Amino acid sequence: MMKAWINRFSLTALRQGALNLSVVLVLASVVGLVTKGINFGVDFTGGVVTELATHYPPEQEQMAEQLDLLLVDGYSMSRSGANHWIVRQGLEMSEAVTANWHSQLPDAWQVELLGSSIIGPQVGSELFEMGGLAIFASLLAMMIYLSFRFEWRLALASVIALFHDVLLVLGLFAWLQIEFDLTVMAAVLAVIGYSLNDSIVIGDRIREYLRASSKIELDTQINRALASTMTRTLVTSGTTLLTVACIWLLAGAPLQAFAIALFSGIVIGTFSSVGIGATLPKVLGLQASDYQLIEPTRNGRVG
Repeated sequence: MMKAWINRFSLTALRQGALNLSVVLVLASVVGLVTKGINFGVDFTGGVVTELATHYPPEQEQMAEQLDLLLVDGYSMSRSGANHWIVRQGLEMSEAVTANWHSQLPDAWQVELLGSSIIGPQVGSELFEMGGLAIFASLLAMMIYLSFRFEWRLALASVIALFHDVLLVLGLFAWLQIEFDLTVMAAVLAVIGYSLNDSIVIGDRIREYLRASSKIELDTQINRALASTMTRTLVTSGTTLLTVACIWLLAGAPLQAFAIALFSGIVIGTFSSVGIGATLPKVLGLQASDYQLIEPTRNGRVG
């Protein structure tokens, strides 16, 4: 049923359009990263994190009005549930920890200090370096794995798709200026793994069709591979997105950025598997004869 529905449309035109859109989105992401930059949280920049509970919780606008008066040098605020507040300040406000600014909030709210911590600039810098190293190491490991698994054109397309997915997620956070913290870093690593899985499934199916016959047109072979995996892709992506959407909507502010990164990464990863992973190999010169010549069968013979 799914294949019949897909056959009504031109998958070749869809794939080419997706590739063109990917180029535009990459350029937009680069512009966002260069002009706006990433809004790093105190996990990376250093600062003060204060957690409060209000037994008679005010509206968020009321809390913001009070903080504007008390923390004039700047802050960011997030709310988890009805009465849990997290206030983040820059390093220049470190003295606020000993100033007990929270005690100046209205008594009617019955404010309780749950915790306050300072992250120094050296610790923040180390966390940033370690997080960046983790992303680089994961991408390098994927590149090595793909180079052994596929013919170089399919492998290169999958690697480019991975970089594409990470860049677009970072570009989204740059344009929207969403705070980038350690939970978002973890989401980016999860996106890399998710995108790789989808690319491998589609790449394996393309390889199977190319090995089966070298006489059928390459676009037709790729379209058949996509059609045969589309049901699996939609079901897997759909159920995963549903779970992440629940985290986004119900888990509260502390996990909101994490959910946004994961949700957008899954959508982008599914998109790039079609627009880049399945389309770019032909642009790079892939032919069915390539797998007829170099792919060994299980009994060791070529073909």
